[in-house]
Amino acid sequence: MSLPPPDPFGSESAAGGGEVPPQWAPQQSAGPGGSASGGPAPWGSQQQWSGGLAPSSGGGKVKWVLGGLAVVLAIALAVVVTVLVVKPDPGPGGPLNAEGDSSTSELASANDTGPITIITEDPSCAAWIPINNTFSDSSKNGWLNRDPSIPVGAWSSEQRKQYEEVGQAMRAAADQAEALVKLTTHRVMRQLYEQFIVYARAYADAVPSYTPRDDALARAASLASRSLSGICQAISFGSAAARAPLVSEGAAPSSAMQSGDLANPKRFLTSPDPVCPDWKAADDQFLAEVADWLKTSPDTSAAQRSPEEKALNEAAIPVMRESADRLEELGRRSDNQVLEDFAILAAQYRRAYAQAIPTYTSADKHLYDASVFTVGVVIQACNAAAG
Repeated sequence: MSLPPPDPFGSESAAGGGEVPPQWAPQQSAGPGGSASGGPAPWGSQQQWSGGLAPSSGGGKVKWVLGGLAVVLAIALAVVVTVLVVKPDPGPGGPLNAEGDSSTSELASANDTGPITIITEDPSCAAWIPINNTFSDSSKNGWLNRDPSIPVGAWSSEQRKQYEEVGQAMRAAADQAEALVKLTTHRVMRQLYEQFIVYARAYADAVPSYTPRDDALARAASLASRSLSGICQAISFGSAAARAPLVSEGAAPSSAMQSGDLANPKRFLTSPDPVCPDWKAADDQFLAEVADWLKTSPDTSAAQRSPEEKALNEAAIPVMRESADRLEELGRRSDNQVLEDFAILAAQYRRAYAQAIPTYTSADKHLYDASVFTVGVVIQACNAAAG
């Protein structure tokens, strides 16, 4: 077995108080300088759990069985991707995307136009593991302890080296993730890959002339990667399959889905969406209402909870459900198709987690990851768009 590197935005102490278990530590913004623990808050007022694509073994430590199976999967996936990439143009009468070209025919998710559901399998997850782990490993050069409020003109030579190395790693990860856009069978996974790619590249491009506003680009990219990881972990540990039947299928998208430009993905928010302020307020309210619950350990099963932990978890169920409804309502209010899909994805996984609480096992924490990190993607995309 091998131990993957820590996530590039590793857990820190809560900004509002003392130390809490790192996998649950709520991250509150402490201003431009970062979190109260001294390092940069990964993405402002957004909770952070332990990350990385790996099974949990307690205390935030994780392991993956990569061995021979991963090699076989990687080879198989490479063959599939190659076939997709070299697939010939279907010619006149072939399937077209919204831009009028044939690139939709390369998408395994082209026919996914219905309601967002809990994802119980996805062929891109195995390929995402080494990409995510290499990207995560790049941050161990000291960049995690950066002060994002310092502009490029005030960097030391060491700081410049840290930023440049992480920027290069982000660009490399984005390039490698391109094939997964075509490989995934789920449009919302495709959208997450696309947004990881576009924000990672935007941050890499911004490094030579970095200003504090550019930090939102890195945060959006990292949150997209963590959302993808949460979805894949929930699949790997079986929590997605176990809880999916308990979550009702939602309504279809408000409008017809468009595939976008596969060769040149765009940020889903280039200007602030009208729902951005309410989205942030809804997240702040949710985190405030579950503040005591967040201090409990996600590695304690339902059968092992103390009476106090049981009460906190039971009290969190209606809050989770109300929050999920609010997220979906905000998403459907937006005219942005990707924002709507992200909102419903976050809502569905939050509902799944609420359903899991009475019979909770540690595998279910990945359902919460998928929800909370997707919420964060929208927050940081709103921040980046606002400049």
